[in-house]
Order: sequence, then C-alpha cells, then structure tokens
Amino acid sequence: MCRSIKTLREPYVPEVTPADIDAAALQYVRKISGFRTPAPHNAEAFHSAVAAVAAATATATLLDQLVVRGGRSGGATPEVPARPA
Repeated sequence: MCRSIKTLREPYVPEVTPADIDAAALQYVRKISGFRTPAPHNAEAFHSAVAAVAAATATATLLDQLVVRGGRSGGATPEVPARPA
C-alpha cells in the first residue's frame, strides 16, 4: 500500500457513516491533487472536488457491498454457515 494512503476504517465495521464517505473523499482528492492542503487560490476547487467525490455513490456502494471473511457481509450476500466441529 502506498505510504500516504491511510486505513480510514476497519473493514468489518457494520455500518458506513457519512464521516467514512467524507474521509475517503478527502483522501482521494489529496492523492489526485498531490496536496494535503490547498493553497488559498486553489481552496475552492479542492473543497468542491471533495464534495463532488463524497456525493458520488461509488464509495458508499463499494463499502456496502464488500464481504469480509469472518466479519459482516454486504447487503445482498448471504452469510456463510459455520463448519461443524
């Protein structure tokens, strides 16, 4: 993993929150722009991009549909039954 990409949430957290989406959007814009914080003359474009990414449905859809072994399953995926001992 790229050292500047941080784990924002544990993969087995049962609920995706707006804060999760906002943090992912901010990290994405930082990665794409190459700036952690924008210069004053770029602040409006930076914050508009974060809002646009957060408003997109791809992140929420992905996080809702991911299945983590030993953790929760996404919306439409059934739970895998435990093996008998």
